[in-house]
Amino acid sequence: MNTTIAIDGMTCATCVGRVEKALAKVPGVKSVTVNLASEMALVDAPDLAAPVLIEAIERAGYGARLKAASPKEAGSVDWDAWAVAAAILLTMPMVALMAAHVAGIAFHLSPWTEFALATPVQFVFGLRFYRGAYQALRQATGNMDLLVALGTSAAYVYSAWQVIGATGGHLYFEGAAVVIALVRLGKWLEARAKRATTAAVRALMALRPATAHLLENGIERDVPVESLTIGQRVALRPGETVAVDGVIIEGESAVDEAMITGEPIPVDKKPGDAVIGGTINRSGRLIVETRAIGASTMLGRIVSAVEAAQGSKAPVELLVDRVSAVFVPAVIVIAALAFFGWWIWGDLEKATIASVAVLVIACPCALGLATPAALIVGVGRAASLGLLIKDASALEALAVIDKVAFDKTGTLTEGKPSVAALVAQDENAMLAAALAVQAASEHPLARALIEEGARRGLAPRPAENFEARIGQGAIGSVAGRRIVVGKMALLESLGISTDAYRAKAEEFERQAKTTTWVGEVGRGALGLIVYADRPRPAATQAIAQLKALGIKTLLLTGDNARTAAAIAGALGIDEWHGGLLPEEKLAILRDLAREGHRTAMVGDGINDAPALAQASVGIALGTGTDIALETAGIALLRPDLVLVADAVALARKTVGRIRENLFWAFIYNVVGIPLAAFGLLNPLIAGAAMAASSVSVIVNSLRLKAWRPEARETQP
Repeated sequence: MNTTIAIDGMTCATCVGRVEKALAKVPGVKSVTVNLASEMALVDAPDLAAPVLIEAIERAGYGARLKAASPKEAGSVDWDAWAVAAAILLTMPMVALMAAHVAGIAFHLSPWTEFALATPVQFVFGLRFYRGAYQALRQATGNMDLLVALGTSAAYVYSAWQVIGATGGHLYFEGAAVVIALVRLGKWLEARAKRATTAAVRALMALRPATAHLLENGIERDVPVESLTIGQRVALRPGETVAVDGVIIEGESAVDEAMITGEPIPVDKKPGDAVIGGTINRSGRLIVETRAIGASTMLGRIVSAVEAAQGSKAPVELLVDRVSAVFVPAVIVIAALAFFGWWIWGDLEKATIASVAVLVIACPCALGLATPAALIVGVGRAASLGLLIKDASALEALAVIDKVAFDKTGTLTEGKPSVAALVAQDENAMLAAALAVQAASEHPLARALIEEGARRGLAPRPAENFEARIGQGAIGSVAGRRIVVGKMALLESLGISTDAYRAKAEEFERQAKTTTWVGEVGRGALGLIVYADRPRPAATQAIAQLKALGIKTLLLTGDNARTAAAIAGALGIDEWHGGLLPEEKLAILRDLAREGHRTAMVGDGINDAPALAQASVGIALGTGTDIALETAGIALLRPDLVLVADAVALARKTVGRIRENLFWAFIYNVVGIPLAAFGLLNPLIAGAAMAASSVSVIVNSLRLKAWRPEARETQP
């Protein structure tokens, strides 16, 4: 049995490694996976109680609790947001001073004013970095917190010494304060994104009704869904959401299962057929016997799948985190050697200036900006194109994908049936007769028929003596004629010959299109109405552009295999799978991941949520369900599938800029640190070099604003 533990205080990949090692050392732990993005640990330790695992994490220096025991309730005060705002507010006057000096504007702050502004930023809002640095030192490792603490402390202590000693030397308060404020801002934005991931699960659970109509001894009474047991019977009225997974005992109806299959056309149900909790009963009254409850229901399994997929992603390991374990000790050693070298040489002042210069130029301002600067510009450029990047790590993941999986209904297609063709000797006469019978129906096919009639200017009066045949069709009197609209079997049961149009109907069925028959009792079949879910206008272009980027495409749909094959063939998709449940879509993506593929999933429905979470990056249509939008890392703000290819191209360009930024961030250190150690750079010049590296990073990132979708590149 796996135990899921929420962890507080992890900041980088080094933290993940420490937590995993701490848990792995506990006797009885079989396996452990720690996820930085979701801040969760999944521990396989069937014989251990949760408090033992929590204690091990706390000994490693992190907060821990069972997942259900969240300390941050909805509506609570976000103190981190206030801390970030306060840090920025205190830093702004010093930034303004620095900018004024560069621009030649007369603006001054007294040294003691700078000291007063920088001190709370350093020791109040920067306290978390000192804590993280302390934990890193305890474990004899390096991380981003240690970099921030060392660099900012060097700048602050040297500047404070200048102020207190009234030496008149250059001050570096603004550099230390800016680093702390920006890194705190980035951490707050990251934490906000992590908390948002739980919204998908909450939205899924909201689909299930709170009460059910329990039927006992012929009497209905409302009871909480949680109180139901397997084998009990519940009544389901027309228009209600199905409360349980079960089997129909009595009644016939059409059930909308779009939340599971994604298909807009309700499925006809009769005694013996299964129904799924969360789907919608559209017409008749049903009596359902409960077969699954709680976590074992289809909806419960989807929730579990979303949570598991979100928790199983590999941690996002930025290059800064990976090199910090080497970079930080190297900087400390170089600074110490510089100090003792010059001290032994007999120059204590030179020793102090040289060692401080090393630490100042090594302050990770550019290093900390390298990734977020490019991401901020890239995300902003994406928004202007109609792409909402909700998770910065999604942009990074998108840059390296090699396969894109698409849902069908509502994603590649428009998601609603429309009349594709009429087959009859007199199309308008047949359509008018069918419209009269279907005028009062709420069935999606009837709605499509009414829209087609409106387009042709037809508005006949409703039929008389209307009779609905659940799962078969409808019959009504139109101008004294008995008109039948529905399945071929219904017409034949009333003695209406279907020979004249049977070959045509079979041809349309081979094309994965839905046909409805129209006939007249005593006369024969009048013709066929053909329905189809049309592909989106840009679907073919989107597939072609993804192929141009070297990306394979596949179709994952709950629709039948014949329809899947027809759509895939029409759009040029490389691979297709039909008749899939949400869990089966998830399994296919897991198999692809095990084979080494990096996939993106494009979907719009509730049934796509587990796959969107499991994929390396999920892409949801902005017109889709709230659950799909919450689960995905990227949303298309308009239903234009060409944006998928644009997103990949922009992601590759953004990651390319990140790599360039990291180069510029490191090159200043590689060149500047030795110069500072040999006394060739004083802290003032070291600070200028540090600022120059930051400017280089920002300017390089701003180049992304000029990127255009037409320049679709295959490499970053």
